[in-house]
Amino acid sequence: MTDAILCEVQDGIARITFNRPERLNAFGEDLALAWHQISLDVAAREDVKVVLLAGNGRAFCAGGDVRTMRDLGFDGNWLIELADRINEGQLALIESAKPVIAAAHGTTAGGGLGVLLTSDYAVVGESSKIGSIYAKVGLTPDLTVSALLSRAIGERRALQMMLQDRMLSAAEALEWGLVAEVVADDQVLARAEEIARFLAESAPDARGQAKRLVRSAYGRSLAESVADEARTIGHTVTTADAQARITAFVQR
Repeated sequence: MTDAILCEVQDGIARITFNRPERLNAFGEDLALAWHQISLDVAAREDVKVVLLAGNGRAFCAGGDVRTMRDLGFDGNWLIELADRINEGQLALIESAKPVIAAAHGTTAGGGLGVLLTSDYAVVGESSKIGSIYAKVGLTPDLTVSALLSRAIGERRALQMMLQDRMLSAAEALEWGLVAEVVADDQVLARAEEIARFLAESAPDARGQAKRLVRSAYGRSLAESVADEARTIGHTVTTADAQARITAFVQR
């Protein structure tokens, strides 16, 4: 396994850290393949309740490594295969019943925006910048950006970002609903870890199922969604955690 991504699991939290700081954590082949394998493994692990995404160095993730694209002769088939592998990892996390927290310090751009959209709760620093900027290098959105960005911030704002190569400030990203919190630059990871610990320790299964229900609602009919809700709450009420919490609530 390459060290392009670091991963450790402790106390129900899987910490996935992009580790190509010299390339602003941009996706080359090593990072893409590691992301694919680690994401699928983490999504399937029963001991993982929450996933925390972070990056080493000055950026969270700068998207695809365009230098590698050039050096490989602008090979479209190679890029399709790489994007497909990254997408599989993203979908595994998005469709899982595990909340995903992003500690997105510094710059998040291109495919990095897709990784940010994989998360369910994003924390950024006061000086963070977030953008699409695909067209700036003559490319089109990938890694879920065209599918998920408009869900997060609305179609008109998504088009503003993509058509103008607009980089949002942290304050704008918060106002637009793209991120959940803005903190001091040196507190991004600490705050994200605090949130992850809370989710891992406080009704993690119920919160994970709530995330799954919201994420899976797109593309389904209302009837399918409410039927899933009914089945899920019916299962949840039989769990020891729910029974203990309900009993404590009633006896207050």
